[in-house]
Formats: sequence, structure tokens, C-alpha cells
Amino acid sequence: MLQTKLCKIKLKNPTILASGILGVTKESVDRIGKRGAGAVTLKSLCHEERAGNSNPTMFSYDGIFLNAVGLPGQGIDSAMKDFARLDNLSLPVIGSIYGYRIGQFGEVAKKMASLKPAVIEVDISCPHMDYGKPYYADPELTAKVTKIVKLNSGKIPVSIKLSPNVYDIKEIAHAAEKAGADAITAINTTSGMVIDIDAGKPILDNKIGGVSGPALKPIAVRCVYEIYETVKIPIIGTGGITYGKDAIEMTMAGATGIGIGTAIYYRGNDVFRKVCGEIMQWMKKNKMKNLDEIRGIAHKR
Repeated sequence: MLQTKLCKIKLKNPTILASGILGVTKESVDRIGKRGAGAVTLKSLCHEERAGNSNPTMFSYDGIFLNAVGLPGQGIDSAMKDFARLDNLSLPVIGSIYGYRIGQFGEVAKKMASLKPAVIEVDISCPHMDYGKPYYADPELTAKVTKIVKLNSGKIPVSIKLSPNVYDIKEIAHAAEKAGADAITAINTTSGMVIDIDAGKPILDNKIGGVSGPALKPIAVRCVYEIYETVKIPIIGTGGITYGKDAIEMTMAGATGIGIGTAIYYRGNDVFRKVCGEIMQWMKKNKMKNLDEIRGIAHKR
């Protein structure tokens, strides 16, 4: 009932662990697979090891999760030693990469491709990283990154992760598709800030962070809806998916894969199994046989 194809890759269900949450070791990948996820996205890797930002880096209240961790990670060279390969794990693995300069995206993509992930996801959209002129806001720069990653990824499908912090996300998605992207991941977190009124200063040391959690979902649904009307490649809908009804809504907007991240904070590591159970319950109630029957349905009514 929930079996899904993403870039010709078979998933037992559409739920995908979003990047930045738990996907840091072989053990964590297997653990999430046993908790019901259809696929796992690794924590984003670049050409070097990164310590990330100073604490405090995370804050949560009233359905809003704010983080500015600064993409800490071991770096692609260390990950290559730790993982050796990704195609022999218990479920499909998506390798997430980024760089500071366009050339570095290609360098990291080539090394990630050697690990044989199911898909390479390209993070051009972290809202609290200083890229200079942000790649995610410029169609031409998005296309350049897409082309160099495709050039270095061989036959491995490439998904470009977009930001909601743009004037026209359709234009960016179209540029990525035209440059050769095989899928779009939408969306990354949106920029936000929370101020401690007693201290009179922003709570996060970085001041600005990325907003995720339920507060992000309406923005993510809108972005996926607009992208679906613009491109022909599949979309991994990510942002605020916490319950089965959220995943159904995102599918109706046009998503093929359903990225889940912050919901682990709210519902635990088995949120994937819970969400899948809730989707199936709704589908049985509404006499739906598969997800193809509801994908993009909001565009037809």
C-alpha cells in the first residue's frame, strides 16, 4: 500500500529521515531502518571537518524548533573510512553534501559517489551558513552547482535541496531540473529568530537560526505545491511532517518522498512507523489502494 519509487529506487514506504537528524553512523542508519523509515539521509558532509557554531544552538517552544548548529560534521574523508560503502546497508541511504565554493561541491560529490548511496542530496540552502551570495537564491548559481555535482556523481541520482527564503522557488526548481537534477528536496528550514525578553538578546548564539517543526509545514506544503506545477522530476517534501495527516497533505501537494526530522523530537525514533500506520488507516478509511491515487490530487480540484 505504501511502496514508493523515488528516482527508480524502491522504498518500502515514502518516509525518509531528513538530513541532520541521527544519520551519522552505520548503526544509526540501521536503527532508523528498524524503526520503520523507508530511507535515511545522512548528516550533511563537506570537504573538511566542521565544529559548528557555539552553544546555545537549539531552542524549542510552541511547535517551533529553532536551530543554528552550523552543519558540524566529520568531513567526507573521515566518512569514507567509517562507512566504506552505503549500498549494503539495511535500507536506501541518501548522501547529503555541501561545499563553500562551487568546485568543492564537485569534489565532495565525487567522493560521496564512491560510497554508492542511493541518491546524493545537495544542500545549497542552509539558512545560517555564510556562503557569500547564497546559491539557493540564484537560479544561475543553482544550475552551476547542479551541473558540477551531476558531472561528478556518475549514474547516481541527484536531488537539490531548496530554501523557502527566496522570491520564487519555482524559478530555482526549474533551473535545477534544467541543469540535470533528478529530484528536488523541498524544503530546508526558513530563517528565524527568538529573543529572550529578560536578557534582551537573541537566544541562539548565532542569533539567526533555521525554523523547523510544525510551524514550517504550511510553508513547505506551499513550496511543494508550486514546485510540482513547475517540474516533472520527483519531490521529497520536507518540513513539519509530524503525523500521518501531514504526510498525506504533503503527498496531495505533489511529494513522492516524505522527509521527517524534527518530529523525532516530538514523537520519538519510531515516528516513521507511527506516521505510516496513520497514513494506512486514512487510506483504508477512504478506500485508497496506493499513494499514486492521492499524489498531486490538490492540483485537480
